[in-house]
Amino acid sequence: MSLDITFTLNDSDLEHFRELMQRAVARAESVAEADIKRNTALAIEELENKTLPEFVAVRVAKLRELVQMLDDKDWQLPAEERKAVLSSLAYFCEPADLVPDHIPVLGYMDDAIMIELLVRDLAENFSTYEEFCTFRTAELHRRGAEATVSQEDWLATKRRELHRKLRDNRAARRPGRVFSRFF
Repeated sequence: MSLDITFTLNDSDLEHFRELMQRAVARAESVAEADIKRNTALAIEELENKTLPEFVAVRVAKLRELVQMLDDKDWQLPAEERKAVLSSLAYFCEPADLVPDHIPVLGYMDDAIMIELLVRDLAENFSTYEEFCTFRTAELHRRGAEATVSQEDWLATKRRELHRKLRDNRAARRPGRVFSRFF
C-alpha cells in the first residue's frame, strides 16, 4: 500500500534552498567544469546505486539529462547558458546535505527539492534540449544511424515549420488576396 503526501514550500522555505544554492555556486566559482561534471556524475551514480523513492528517482533522471546536455557535442549550449547549468550543478559538489542521506526515504528529500528547483530554473533549456533530442532520434532513424544531426539541422527545420505556419495562416485568412490586411 502506498501513501501520497503532499507538502508546499512557501517563499521563505524556498529562500532557504536558494541561499544554499547561492553558497554552493559561490564556492564553485573556482572549481573547474570537469570537476563539477565529475562530482555530479558521482552523485548521480551514488543515488542510482541505492533504492530510491520514486519522487527522487524521477528527479535524478533529470539531473542526468542536464549532464548529457552539457556533454552533447551536437547541442552546442551557448557559453552563458552553459555557465548557468554548471553553476546550478555546483550544489552536487557539496559533501554535506541538509538531511543526511542515510535516513530512509527522507534522506533524499533535500536532494529531490534541489533537483526540482534546478530543473524549474532551467525549464526552457530542458524543453528545447528535449525537443532537439526527439528531433535527432527521428532524423537518425530516418537517415540512418551513421548520419549526423546538428543543432543547425534542427533550427533549419524549425525555421521551415515557422514559415509554413505563417503561409498557412495567411492563406486561411483570405484566400486569393495577398494584401488582405491592408484593404
